[in-house]
Amino acid sequence: MDAKQIAGMGRGLGRFLRMFRDCFGRSEPREHLEHYVRGQLSDLQRKSVEPIALAVGTPPRTLQQFLEFTTWDEQRMRDRLQQIVARDHAHPDAIGAIDDTGHPKKGRHTAAVHRQYCGNTGKIDNCVVSVHVSYVVGDFHCILDSDVYLPKAWDEDPDRREQAHIPPEVAYRKKTDIALDQVRRALVNGIRVQAWTFDEWYGRDRGFLRELEALGQSYVGEIPSDFTVWLKEPRVLTRPRPQDLHKRGGQKRFPRLACQNLRACEVRNLLKHSKVFRRQKWQRFRVKDGEKGPIVWEVKHTPCYIPSKRELPSTRHTLIVARNVINLNEVKYFISDRLVDAGDISLKWMMWVAFARWPIEECFKRAKNELGMDHFEVRGWRSIHRHLYITQLSHLFCSREHQRLRKKNDRDRVSHRRAGARRSLCVVRGSAATAKSTPQEVPAGRRTNRLLPASQPAGAEVSYENDEATPSQTRCQTPPTPLLRTPELVGYVAL
Repeated sequence: MDAKQIAGMGRGLGRFLRMFRDCFGRSEPREHLEHYVRGQLSDLQRKSVEPIALAVGTPPRTLQQFLEFTTWDEQRMRDRLQQIVARDHAHPDAIGAIDDTGHPKKGRHTAAVHRQYCGNTGKIDNCVVSVHVSYVVGDFHCILDSDVYLPKAWDEDPDRREQAHIPPEVAYRKKTDIALDQVRRALVNGIRVQAWTFDEWYGRDRGFLRELEALGQSYVGEIPSDFTVWLKEPRVLTRPRPQDLHKRGGQKRFPRLACQNLRACEVRNLLKHSKVFRRQKWQRFRVKDGEKGPIVWEVKHTPCYIPSKRELPSTRHTLIVARNVINLNEVKYFISDRLVDAGDISLKWMMWVAFARWPIEECFKRAKNELGMDHFEVRGWRSIHRHLYITQLSHLFCSREHQRLRKKNDRDRVSHRRAGARRSLCVVRGSAATAKSTPQEVPAGRRTNRLLPASQPAGAEVSYENDEATPSQTRCQTPPTPLLRTPELVGYVAL
């Protein structure tokens, strides 16, 4: 990256922040937002309020008041961010990821801090937990929403609530309920994804799965090994049998399961004892490329039925069992509301969605290590949320710059005349540009073009590489992205 590109990133940040001008009633908080974002994008070792304020020449107390007391609409800023993603980065292959992360904290005065499981440290620790939904399409990843999880101990302690400025309308909610509200907000703001994915903490909640289906959303999510299903649809009685009409006792509720049905079984027992799985061969899938080489899992699958709230069978779902070929004891179970070979749905697509949750971990890693997502030292409920929303905004700017530079590099790349048949084809402006080699046909459900339709130049002809596309190449693998540090700005650079 040269000096001209660095200067262009600075100007681009100003244009980007102007899209959020109406979230602020006065010019001062707009300036504070720019100072805060530039501080997060800088090479500061610590991205809390005081170092940022000292770096930009602003009194630390001023930035603290900006997060806690200054009047501006952080929820509008969050919604605007989602609307920008829906407008500029919509794609039919987009995937939504749901996950939570912990922020270790000392003391007991920070809002919602509690001894609970912290994914950042991998143990029960004193931390603040936040729930997030992310958006993944190709190598573009961003965080769409963030909410702090309020433990029951805080909900039942009015003194601590008052000290942390927790609004009266905020009450304890399960993480799955928080995630569902975030999905609803994203849909209202125009976000559309092909499917959602999540870990077993969310998959264990059958009510969460039913609500996603009620919202018209597809999913391929992990479930715990003790999750119960039927492999054969149980018989349901919709009305009393003739021989039951004259029996004494309380009136039975209908519809209900017939007495002859077997009970729903845990998926781990079905894998060991069910004939459906024992007769089925393992299929190998390369889910992504890791640092030490390709990551390959073996898979078995079958249709199944999930018990509903009244223990009645749901519509048909797909149960997937996957095990790591290197460590056969590492077994994961997934459930999907889609059926294999129904329309354009394939087992390979389901595996891609099931393992597409790793980009949200990359989002957390970059947001924490590079943007200071967990560096907040404020204690108030509202100030923590404002910090998280601003971090989302900074992360979105970096992702957009990364994509813009990747697009520019792809457009500027010119194939050498002697590169041979396997050369990568260039992307140029104008209808006169043609490729001398015929691109290989891309099967349905695969995508090798990493440029989003909304961001391609008008009249551009986009060519594909001749190498066969695989899900790990086109959907799961993100090439290492070095970060360029400057005193004023840090940007994602595609080399």
